Amino acid sequence: MASHIVGYPRMGPKRELKFALESFWDKKSSAEDLQKVAAGLRSSIWKQMADAGIKYIPSNTFSYYDQVLDTTAMLGAVPPRYGWNGGEIGFDTYFSMARGNASVPAMEMTKWFDTNYHFIVPELGPDVRFSYASHKAVDEYKEAKALGVNTVPVLVGPVSYLLLSKPAKGVEKTFSLLSLLPKILPIYKEVISELKAAGASWIQFDEPTLVLDLDSHQLQAFTAAYADLESTLSGLNVLIETYFADLTSGAYKTLIELKGVTAYGLDLVRGTKTIDLIKTNFPKGKFLFAGVVDGRNIWANDLASSLGTLQALEAIVGKDNLVVSTSCSLLHTAVDLVNETKLDDEIKSWLAFAAQKVVEVNALAKALAGQKDEAFFTSNATAQASRKSSPRVTNEAVQKAAAALKGSDHRRATNVSARLDAQQKKLNLPVLPTTTIGSFPQTLELRRVRREFKANKISEDNYVKAIKEEIKKVVDLQEELDIDVLVHGEPERNDMVEYFGEQLSGFAFTVNGWVQSYGSRCVKPPIIYGDVSRPKPMTVFWSSTAQSMTSRPMKGMLTGPVTILNWSFVRNDQPRFETCYQIALAIKDEVEDLEKAGINVIQIDEAALREGLPLRKSEHAFYLKWAVHSFRITNCGVKDTTQIHTHMCYSNFNDIIHSIIDMDADVITIENSRSDEKLLSVFREGVKYGAGIGPGVYDIHSPRIPSTEEIADRINKMLAVLETNILWVNPDCGLKTRKYAEVKPALNNMVAAAKLLRAQLASAK
Repeated sequence: MASHIVGYPRMGPKRELKFALESFWDKKSSAEDLQKVAAGLRSSIWKQMADAGIKYIPSNTFSYYDQVLDTTAMLGAVPPRYGWNGGEIGFDTYFSMARGNASVPAMEMTKWFDTNYHFIVPELGPDVRFSYASHKAVDEYKEAKALGVNTVPVLVGPVSYLLLSKPAKGVEKTFSLLSLLPKILPIYKEVISELKAAGASWIQFDEPTLVLDLDSHQLQAFTAAYADLESTLSGLNVLIETYFADLTSGAYKTLIELKGVTAYGLDLVRGTKTIDLIKTNFPKGKFLFAGVVDGRNIWANDLASSLGTLQALEAIVGKDNLVVSTSCSLLHTAVDLVNETKLDDEIKSWLAFAAQKVVEVNALAKALAGQKDEAFFTSNATAQASRKSSPRVTNEAVQKAAAALKGSDHRRATNVSARLDAQQKKLNLPVLPTTTIGSFPQTLELRRVRREFKANKISEDNYVKAIKEEIKKVVDLQEELDIDVLVHGEPERNDMVEYFGEQLSGFAFTVNGWVQSYGSRCVKPPIIYGDVSRPKPMTVFWSSTAQSMTSRPMKGMLTGPVTILNWSFVRNDQPRFETCYQIALAIKDEVEDLEKAGINVIQIDEAALREGLPLRKSEHAFYLKWAVHSFRITNCGVKDTTQIHTHMCYSNFNDIIHSIIDMDADVITIENSRSDEKLLSVFREGVKYGAGIGPGVYDIHSPRIPSTEEIADRINKMLAVLETNILWVNPDCGLKTRKYAEVKPALNNMVAAAKLLRAQLASAK
């Protein structure tokens, strides 16, 4: 029985690629140095899978930024502003598209389906001249082959690539991106032909958009694309891989009827209903790559249950045609549990990271072939039973408090307009008030202090002193820049979710459980294993300390319950909304303690609210109901004069704008600049927004420093669709990833632009 892995984490067990990328970007190392690190990681990954007995090992899933950007490079679809003149695309052009450069901004970045991973959105139009401009897929296949590993090259499928793209600036929004299929398929044919010539026997096309709600025209594009590719694919085994949700019956029918396709990869963890479609109709002689090992979470697989599922499928598709696989790429999970030295043995026995999931896949394949490792299965069953019965998982008081939430919608008693009036009397802010989103640059010195405190190398007194000094530096800088509502810069936090998780019960933490979010940015999601509560205040000391340093309003900075949920590895033994309500109650306690401590502006970030939106529209209403309700629970008890902010970033918000309004925050700051001010279009279309709103005026994920004039132009575009008295001026997101040499001039220009517009508005009266 064969085994397959959809994709694998690329950062390395100790974030080796992250550090190599940042060293290269900082001009401290060469392109050759970066390529050497990358080659070492690829070699290690291929060898690990081969040694574990995996038959179908993927290649071309490694990326220096993301796989969609790699496809843009392969197709030569470089926007003209980057000055690319043809030939093989090098690092300069590639990273300029991803990060921008001194003279031009980056391309838009958005979430990869409903994950916390991001991709760079292709900008396409009728005039794009596609050309075969990156041979990465072929080069990596040859590289693996030279190491003795025959891999399955993976390409983002042509239809998904186009459906994930957007019309370039200046192109009509109604332009049909699928009309470009005839222009990109010749390049796919070149790649396929080169892979065949290099000796490939299998090829994997990732077509995850098949799980979305697609119309007949979009489904027909898949049929047309693979019919066109059929003759080129002749002689190859072709796997179409889908993931993250069920297929509709129409999408499933389209998939199994595609020309030239040998195998279908299906997510049977998040797509359990797809099994019914398989039972009803599975084409004779085709392969099913059954994704029964979860690529999105870190819980050990219930091997006995998965084996039962596989045996049922085997009876349908045939013994020789069933391949055991992961539900999706393991990119979304941590790398290796072996590196976790501080997790206690009980919790550790409940977990499986990417390396362990590879072993699970192969163990299931062997068991299906009659070579069951009884000791491995017994150990797994013992761990499953331990998790179900462990007293540390359940807290009756928490469950009772969460159950009592039913029956109320937890809205603040006064409407937002009246609250804003009361808040303005207290805060006395100018028109177009300026603020930032929360974090300030995390310097090497600051990281060292936190690291040494965690390792008990410095005392708590010395740690507190160092953090207070950093807060004072950030407060003084903001006052010097004349920012209106200040933040303390979050110097005590390495990661916004990890910080809160460390102080809440029901959470566990890893040492090296890093997961890539975008580019070199990695996060270390907490593990929610049990019921959640707040034993003691989490941020009150730092927020009060910061407020004592200034007479200006100081924001209390919290992460909202939906974001903590969506950016954690969440327990899978109860519905997600139940866990979210528990977190909401814990954050509510913190909000009320901040208010008692004299903090008049409290920001509850819900950066990941949109990210958790189910992929199918039929499931949107239920998710949005409990997600928005969870946010309202956190702040329903504060006074009218306490201003509640929230923040959202890097997702498409236009389709949930009414739910955002229903959150009933006093002020929302929201990403806007990197997505070409897409957010503003919803207000142009007539949506009325009465609360305060700060669409981001510049992209913090690029080192580029915007001019005062550029920011003023952005603010003017906002004023064309939003009332002056509700508009705030702020960056797109937190400043943690930037350097002070970039932050100071950018914020200076932002404040100057706000003052320029205030003067113009005053003179126009």
